[in-house]
Amino acid sequence: MVAVAGPATAQPVDPASAAKLAAEKAAALVASRPAILQASSDETFQQSKVFASHGLNYVSYERKYRGLPVTGGDFVIVTDNAGQAKYTSVAQSHPIGALSTTPKLTSAAAAKIAKGQLTSVTNVEGTQLVVVADDAAAAKLAWESTVNGVGADGISRLTVDVDALTGTVLRTNEHVIDATGSGTGWINGSVSLDTTQSGSSYLMQDSAHSTVRCQDASTRSTFSGSDNVWGNGNGTNKETGCVDALYVAEKQFAMLSSWLGRNGQNGSGGAWPIRVGLNDQNAYYDGTQVQIGKNTAGQWISSADVVGHELGHGVDDNTPGGISRSGTQEFVADTFGAATEWYINNPNDPPDYQVGEEVNLVGSGPIRYMYNPSLAGDSNCYSSSTPSQEVHAAAGPGNHWFYLLAQGTSGGGSGQPSSTACNGSSVTGLGIQKAITIMYNAMLMKTSSSSYLKYRTWTLTAAKNLYPNGCTEFNTVKAAWDAVSVPAQSGDPTCSGGGTTPPTTPPTTPPSGGSCTGTNGTDVSIPDAGSAVYSNITISGCGRSPSTSSQVEVHIVHTYRGDLRIDLVAPDGSTYNLKTNSGSDSADNVDSTYTGNLAGETANGTWRLKVQDMYSRDTGYIDSWTLTL
Repeated sequence: MVAVAGPATAQPVDPASAAKLAAEKAAALVASRPAILQASSDETFQQSKVFASHGLNYVSYERKYRGLPVTGGDFVIVTDNAGQAKYTSVAQSHPIGALSTTPKLTSAAAAKIAKGQLTSVTNVEGTQLVVVADDAAAAKLAWESTVNGVGADGISRLTVDVDALTGTVLRTNEHVIDATGSGTGWINGSVSLDTTQSGSSYLMQDSAHSTVRCQDASTRSTFSGSDNVWGNGNGTNKETGCVDALYVAEKQFAMLSSWLGRNGQNGSGGAWPIRVGLNDQNAYYDGTQVQIGKNTAGQWISSADVVGHELGHGVDDNTPGGISRSGTQEFVADTFGAATEWYINNPNDPPDYQVGEEVNLVGSGPIRYMYNPSLAGDSNCYSSSTPSQEVHAAAGPGNHWFYLLAQGTSGGGSGQPSSTACNGSSVTGLGIQKAITIMYNAMLMKTSSSSYLKYRTWTLTAAKNLYPNGCTEFNTVKAAWDAVSVPAQSGDPTCSGGGTTPPTTPPTTPPSGGSCTGTNGTDVSIPDAGSAVYSNITISGCGRSPSTSSQVEVHIVHTYRGDLRIDLVAPDGSTYNLKTNSGSDSADNVDSTYTGNLAGETANGTWRLKVQDMYSRDTGYIDSWTLTL
């Protein structure tokens, strides 16, 4: 145990370099074919986009089986900025096995079956051979077609997987995701818009992001004008509807960047055209556009929570795994609608947790209440029947969870209503910015097998990764899920870290009588670039001097262990350096046993583990340590 001094500085992280490193480390991990991937020798993997958020990188993958795309074969590898793998989220729960790739059904016959899923069809986008690896069933060869037209619930863009051997419809995926109502085009009042000058005229198109624009749904042309003054304040006027729609889209773009570190709704610096003029009491996103309809008074429903919700579907669609499934898609979009409304904080539409509160769509007020879904006839609490309910009704438990996570059971003291937990518990909220950050980072782990049960695991994992210096956020996520009756899962992580402020006097854990060894397992938080903290062990009844090969076993959770200097302080104040700080050691955690000569010390007394974080940006805590004299 010798003191080693040396200047070292933890370097700032370059996002592009971190993403490149994450991609390389993920590729190396995938090449080793770990068992969690459920992979066979017939499979290959294609790395997709790397998403970055709050010091974490999410590397998504698609799978192919003998050259065919595998629907349901996707997975995500989460790394830190040092490339260290933190978590792997895999859609498949079992291997594909040996599967013939020779179809009995022709592609034309399969396309005909797919078209039969709609009442009328305008076109078929294409048909391809795929493998369907459903989470709950054996893998099957299938023809996959996407058809456009009208279904039982209205306008449809439907992907249909048809068994290539039997002609059975295996699964469908609706891309038209609707939100029934909310907000009017005139609700935001006088606002500023970022528009584009084109010659002597102007376009309702963001000057920095050309795909963020608003159009007339009838002509699909972007609104233009000569004076850059838009709308007349009348909610039945399409251009006025576009004023609010573009305003909300631009504000949400800013929120995604400021709060979440995301580059636009599509993740690549853009979005989709918003088209005002749908002749329906509705609004929808279909993967290519957002359509905005009207209320019974003919006013265009371009409010913050509607436009934010529809673009939120786009965010969901453009994160790993695509649109959320099993009854979760509408609550996911509602969280983005709420976050957008709170970020905008327009006095003409004060932020809240109602959906559609500004427009009387069909004469019954808001259509959803996140703090109490039962006010709209939806369930506050999850049950096994929730995933099979109509998707808007199924949003109830998820909306309730998000409200409890953000505001808590008391409403958070911000004028929001109280909310009753299904289990009668009390939850203290984290605020909406932390809530949406946790939600978004969970979505970056999402696979095509998403569900309420998996969102519980993903949000807990996100909270643990995002806030490694304590368990406050983790415990709040857990308490909120418990409060809406979503049950614990075997894959749920645990958290044993302390709070963000270490105890003034670290507690001691004396060994049982007469021993020359002791352990302290009480967590002690390590402040970022702060003063040293201590964890004590009191030795009593040891009838000999310490050994010349005494051991100190140390376990510290930390996101950049090079920041840490670790010392052992003897009862007489003598200090022995165990580990010096280093700007080049970017790995996570300290799990080491240090051996040294302590024979000159008196064994009995209080020994102290001293830990100091020397540089900023990374945090952690002493998990446990053991002293053997």
